[in-house]
Amino acid sequence: MFKGSMPALVTPFKDGAVDYDTLKRLVDWHVEQGSHGLVPVGTTGESPTLTHREHEEIIECVVTAAAGRLPVIAGTGSNNTDEAIRFTRHAAEVGADGALVVTPYYNKPTQDGMIAHFKAVHDSAEIPIIIYNIPGRSVVDMSPETMGELAKLPRIIGVKDATADLTRVCRQRITCGADFIQLSGEDPTAHGFNAQGGVGCISVTANAAPALCAEMQEACLEGDYAKALALQDRLMPLHQAIFAEPGLCGAKYAMSRLGLCDDEVRLPLVPVTEPVRARIDDGLRHAGLLN
Repeated sequence: MFKGSMPALVTPFKDGAVDYDTLKRLVDWHVEQGSHGLVPVGTTGESPTLTHREHEEIIECVVTAAAGRLPVIAGTGSNNTDEAIRFTRHAAEVGADGALVVTPYYNKPTQDGMIAHFKAVHDSAEIPIIIYNIPGRSVVDMSPETMGELAKLPRIIGVKDATADLTRVCRQRITCGADFIQLSGEDPTAHGFNAQGGVGCISVTANAAPALCAEMQEACLEGDYAKALALQDRLMPLHQAIFAEPGLCGAKYAMSRLGLCDDEVRLPLVPVTEPVRARIDDGLRHAGLLN
């Protein structure tokens, strides 16, 4: 179920409030563009600045709007285990197909602490769980050995790997097994990630270039890495530009240029600067998305 290009969905705002009408339109657009799934209320969805009620309402909105046309993996992680349990249970109750649970940030748990955290979340709800390992943001790095222990649990089925370390894919195949779902969480290395054994990407760039990202992922799944590389070459300047400043800010600006949503973000984030706007415009043109 979980493979291909899965946009880490932005949360559109209008005058400080969640713009649910635009969010519903984005879900329809991603279906039309060929995205293989949606991942709301992750970091790209500005989860740190959403209230609990907004967090849950966004998941419900996306699940309802998707209406089974493509899978929804809801962001449900927290550095508070009880809070992660609450969000994961809610995602299961409203019909999400999976839960994306980030390694606990800021607290700096040990490997044993991460095992205990994920086991508690796993045991709390009947929903498949994708581990989200992003040491650059969470400060902790789940080892392949720890992941292998967690992979023994029946509902921990995969990882969103944002380490940008392509050796992790092979090492995690050893500890977790070849059937463990490995999704890239880092757009610029997504092509190489798949060549090492990955099956897709939870993508920031796919917010603005869903058809191209989906086509690149489909080429990888078919084993046509030459075609996939040509598509990645078209996308790479856009990847780099979007991530020149916080990626969600870059993604929202790119989307605003395509008439999809406003580039409004919540503090402490701010819209991208003029030099980055120019780079994103160039990246959109290089990808053939902007005249």
